Amino acid sequence: MADRSFLDWPFFDDRHRLLADEVEGFAAGLSVDHHDTDAACRALVAALGEAGIAAHSGAPDGRLDVRSLCLIRETLARHDGLADFAFAMQGLGTGAISLFGSDAQRAHWLPLTRGGRAISAFALTEPQSGSDVANSTMTATRDGDHYVLNGEKTWISNGGIADVYTLFARTGEAPGARGLSCFIVTPDLPGFEVVERLETIAPHPLATLRFTDCRVPAGAMIGAPGQGFRIAMSVLDVFRSSVAAAALGFARRALDEALERVTSRQVQGAPLFDLQMVQGHIADMALDVDAAALLVYRAAWTKDSGAPRVTREAAMAKLFATDQAQAVIDRAVQLHGGDGVRHGQTVERLYREIRALRIYEGASDVQRVVIARQTLAAHQETRA
Repeated sequence: MADRSFLDWPFFDDRHRLLADEVEGFAAGLSVDHHDTDAACRALVAALGEAGIAAHSGAPDGRLDVRSLCLIRETLARHDGLADFAFAMQGLGTGAISLFGSDAQRAHWLPLTRGGRAISAFALTEPQSGSDVANSTMTATRDGDHYVLNGEKTWISNGGIADVYTLFARTGEAPGARGLSCFIVTPDLPGFEVVERLETIAPHPLATLRFTDCRVPAGAMIGAPGQGFRIAMSVLDVFRSSVAAAALGFARRALDEALERVTSRQVQGAPLFDLQMVQGHIADMALDVDAAALLVYRAAWTKDSGAPRVTREAAMAKLFATDQAQAVIDRAVQLHGGDGVRHGQTVERLYREIRALRIYEGASDVQRVVIARQTLAAHQETRA
């Protein structure tokens, strides 16, 4: 059992502790078949909906509880990475609807996604623009009471299996970031095409999407024309902390697996843990886990406490938690020796799963730029 003493920290209310117990019970009973990723994700979304856990992924009142998102993702990731993915995408995919959607948009889509009856996706990345969202080139041209979409999106999680996509395209109100808008798109629209399914080292449903003269009703726009960049950044501002929480879950599992290994493995008639260098590795792993947890739940608590943006706090949490989780898992692999790289071993799976978290929703080096700029801005403000 992973250390859960962090739940006593003042970041949490009793409802969060009850939620952690609920999700732990759900996750402990999971049995996920990873051979068919699409089918597994569909089953997981349905199960999360039936258990009431997916209800936390959306907010009919427009207020997402970030601590709940983080606790759920950390717990699910500790048990199964695909379960974490399934929950995370229900939230990220409808984040724009939760935070900026009209009453009618929320009333239609959130009961479906929160109940596990519809799968959602977040369509932002393009072949030439990953972290550089302002460089997006996909267009949405007004034509009467419709917009006509043309362009491609790639690395879209749940691409090919989602029932609803929140998609960002250039409507041209101004150059760069100020000319983007956000739309609700369904895969049944003529001109919507899945052109490639993407395979990665830790399989998830991923795809490249193409839109050719794809007409969406003007009422499918979320917010106002030209607000797309603000919407996208606000959604990421909320969910970036939860990426850090997933990394924390992976790291906690790696630490647990390492502790089991070094206390049960014998070397020269004594437990592996008796070696001082091994104790040093365990100490470093425990330190990284607790430091990451403090950054993750500081960011989540700050947002839940009413901060309009937590750009700096979320960037710090994501950068540190994902980078250090990679280091924790690498040490766990090393402590397992040859078994650490044997296919099917828990630490081998964690080694593959953690790597993508240092890339998506803002790569580590991008987070460093964000942190530096936010720190400089704060410094200049104090001198003004």
